[in-house]
Amino acid sequence: MPRITRAALIQASNALPDSTDLDAIKKAMIDKHIDLIGKAAERGANVCCLQEIFYGPYFCAEQDPRWYRTAEPVPDGPTIGLMQELAKQHKMVMVVPVYEEAMTGVYYNTAAVIDEEGTYLGKYRKHHIPHCHPGFWEKFYFTPGDVGYPVFETRYGNIGVYICYDRHFPEGARELGLNGAEIVFNPSATVAGLSEYLWKLEQPAHAVANQYFVGAINRVGTEAPWNIGEFYGQSYFCDPRGQIMVEGSRDQDEVVIADLDLDTIQEVRDTWQFFRDRRPESYENIAAW
Repeated sequence: MPRITRAALIQASNALPDSTDLDAIKKAMIDKHIDLIGKAAERGANVCCLQEIFYGPYFCAEQDPRWYRTAEPVPDGPTIGLMQELAKQHKMVMVVPVYEEAMTGVYYNTAAVIDEEGTYLGKYRKHHIPHCHPGFWEKFYFTPGDVGYPVFETRYGNIGVYICYDRHFPEGARELGLNGAEIVFNPSATVAGLSEYLWKLEQPAHAVANQYFVGAINRVGTEAPWNIGEFYGQSYFCDPRGQIMVEGSRDQDEVVIADLDLDTIQEVRDTWQFFRDRRPESYENIAAW
């Protein structure tokens, strides 16, 4: 019997674009996403992934320590607790990207994975932290990830996570494949004019090289007061052949849904034996440089 997973991506704009009240922004974004998560569930989603640090704007456009107080422990913070309740209510696996406080003064860009019973399975911490171009000052906020490239076994497939800037690095994408990922989600925040030309190149290439499904998410809209550019949406799923299956709009809040036939992975790997034909003993310089 085919293994079909109905998966959802949620792309959304800032719910309070003119506010400077951090608590109000966070609450409004969570409330917006509760509604969108419900819509994903109504459409029969088995798995749902939210965008990078879903409960706020992309605050890395400035360097201001006030944003530190939006961070929470994972899994013991209130947002992950709420998402555990929603996952159980909707019988839906959730991938929830948040700003994590690991200890006083140590913060990570993190995604928690929760199963359909509301059980916290673990987390991925973003590895590659940019500090480049006006408006992408992430080293001010995030410590590089230290939990490797975990893959979470769920009823609806083995799930891996890569976050935003990570997608520019093929090494971690390969680690996820070797660790057994069947679906890799990449929640992002990226603007037009910078990396848009790579948006539909890199992640389909990861899907082809590692023969798994990829769900790529980008937020939408512009965010005052920084206005670093247009977050251009176009969230999409691609299959293990690198073909884009479905794509979201450029400028609308949206739930993007695709039915992923996980049996396709076996079919593609039986055709293209990339894992068989790897030569890891010849790649020593990759880690040495």
